[in-house]
Amino acid sequence: MPALDLRELARPFGIELTDAQLAAFEMLYHELLAWNTRVNLTAITEREQVIVKHFLDALSVAPHLPRTGSPRVIDVGTGAGLPGIPLKIALPHLRLTLVETTGKKVEFLQHAITQLALRDTLAIQARAEDLGHEPTQRAQYDAATARAVANLATLLEYTLPFVRVGGIFIAQKGIAVTDELAAATRALAVLGGRVREIVPVQLPGLEPRHLILIEKIAATPASYPRRAGTPTRKPL
Repeated sequence: MPALDLRELARPFGIELTDAQLAAFEMLYHELLAWNTRVNLTAITEREQVIVKHFLDALSVAPHLPRTGSPRVIDVGTGAGLPGIPLKIALPHLRLTLVETTGKKVEFLQHAITQLALRDTLAIQARAEDLGHEPTQRAQYDAATARAVANLATLLEYTLPFVRVGGIFIAQKGIAVTDELAAATRALAVLGGRVREIVPVQLPGLEPRHLILIEKIAATPASYPRRAGTPTRKPL
């Protein structure tokens, strides 16, 4: 990719991209543009903006995912596959599940999975509030990610039911996280989470961002997540 060198930009996150992986990112960029003409996937389409705000932003999560074995990772509210698909390209050992409610976006995800020949990758059309009660999904994941704009308390209810005790939820957030953390105190206690670390992330040309690393220290009570829409309307 000209101008911005994704290979160089990824190195601070502990990722050494191969030529084949760079070609996969190039393909993903073109597929995003092509599908975006008929499905509202992203408002960001300029190449360098996509590299930084989508691809590199996703790769900032990589240092906090297991690097050995075949860890199961779920990306909740993935939209256009972010951060999940870039992470899968960079870390092929992940077993990835992408969860999205919008059917046309899931069609794009399934197309991208096929075009990029991503193994052990599944796109599911579902609401997290429903899927989180499925025995095949609940407490089955080593890590969960979410780049959604929902407040942290709501995101915790969407994601922690999927994570096994001992696993981690990584929330991608902007510059101001103190108030969100304070407001999520009850949700953490109820759902079985504990803040492990707040990691600052600096991407080229952008304000500082943060990753909030939440470790799962206790099982989530069976009554959570609550019915669809409730976590957003009435956060814990």
